[in-house]
Amino acid sequence: MALLQIHQFPCLSDNYGFLIHERLSGLTAAIDTPDPKAIQRELERKGWRLTHILNTHHHPDHAGGNLWLKEHAGCIIVGPSADAQRIPGIDLQIGEGETLEFGNAKAQVFDTPGHTRGHIVYYFPDEDVAFVGDTLFAMGCGRLFEGSPKQMWASLQKLMNWPGRTRIYCAHEYTQANGRFALTVDPRNQALIKRMEEVARLRAEGRPTVPTTLYQEKRTNPFLRPGSRGIRAQLGMEGAADVEVFAEVRRRKDRF
Repeated sequence: MALLQIHQFPCLSDNYGFLIHERLSGLTAAIDTPDPKAIQRELERKGWRLTHILNTHHHPDHAGGNLWLKEHAGCIIVGPSADAQRIPGIDLQIGEGETLEFGNAKAQVFDTPGHTRGHIVYYFPDEDVAFVGDTLFAMGCGRLFEGSPKQMWASLQKLMNWPGRTRIYCAHEYTQANGRFALTVDPRNQALIKRMEEVARLRAEGRPTVPTTLYQEKRTNPFLRPGSRGIRAQLGMEGAADVEVFAEVRRRKDRF
């Protein structure tokens, strides 16, 4: 039986909230704090007591509820050491190569700059689960507000080393819009076409498209596929370096 029980719920306009509950110790963490009152409501529904907040980055829809929840629950706030000054109420700073012990579960921490300069992700290898904030989305990746294409591509390559079965919990329901863009740069990808049909069905039923899996993303996400011959031909970049193809895909998505 898995150690972590994961509870996912929509909040704000397109965010997802995640609560993780470690069954043996009884510890409960919120992955980021997009909507503190919604988080509190879901905690009460589940009968869990908040002990931790695991922040991925400083943006208000990820860390804006930290202080309210800390005041109400007295929880420990964990966040990126590379950006600690912008994480409200931070207690424990953590970064690349470190392991977070969460009861009997263990998360490997990766620095993934690009979306912000101090973004981190939490990967629980024994659970085949990762919480990636705004670094990776289903068929997309985070906008480069504070980092460069070179940084983001290096960050994404770290994630691509995980097993394909890894469930990717990204922070927003952007999948359908991301897929529409993906088809403009990878229009003959049959796996992508089929996936978009599945996404359309799920959204028509009011169901989430998150989590995804790394296996799915490697087949359908253009930001993980700059080496694809089809994408390179579509962009006219057959001889370019992977990072150059990635940068062009990101530029096109920004204008889409």
